[in-house]
Amino acid sequence: MTSQVPAPAPRWVTPTPEAVAEVLEQTTARWWLSGGVALDRWLGRSIRDRPHTDVSTTSRDVAQLVRSLPASLSAWASGGEGVLVPWAELPADADLQPVRIHDDDTDTWVLRLNVEDGSDQAWVYRRDPRLQLPWDAAVLDIDGIPTGAPEVQLVWKALRPRPQDDIDKDAVLPQLSEEARAWWERAVLSIHPHSTWSIHVRSPLFPAKASWNRTRR
Repeated sequence: MTSQVPAPAPRWVTPTPEAVAEVLEQTTARWWLSGGVALDRWLGRSIRDRPHTDVSTTSRDVAQLVRSLPASLSAWASGGEGVLVPWAELPADADLQPVRIHDDDTDTWVLRLNVEDGSDQAWVYRRDPRLQLPWDAAVLDIDGIPTGAPEVQLVWKALRPRPQDDIDKDAVLPQLSEEARAWWERAVLSIHPHSTWSIHVRSPLFPAKASWNRTRR
């Protein structure tokens, strides 16, 4: 790993899912493609250009995954005010994410590593642990590469959707199974009822409930 702090915003490259799998083939940590790259892989086509390639792991797997990275890759986290801190120097209880993976040979950022929650049996939504899915439903095997289920990725995007998130949703939502779409609708209405996306799925059968992000009085 490099001893020199890389610039916070040098060039990003977006490795293919196959390249990501090759980089992580030595790890025994749980990991999966997430975010937009997971949506693209599930859909079988690129919805739009992606500025980053996202990979997720769990809080108890992240240290093992970072240790298993090839020697040419280093892990960094933002320490605030644009300062990058080497992963190895973070306090044990630090929760700084996403973790950025840097290719020291090419001086490029190659992965964003998101730290999520989960038990042995289920994926757990980090923003609200009421929302859970068995691992085999939350992470799909698509041609041998673990890939986050599309309905789960859309829940992450539902908190404060940006225009690009609307593009992703409009491409993916019509392709979901009835079961997956129903799960997503229940999740948005119960966990993020104030999302702009909830307006399109609200009905008397699914009244809005208190959200984790609602202002507490």
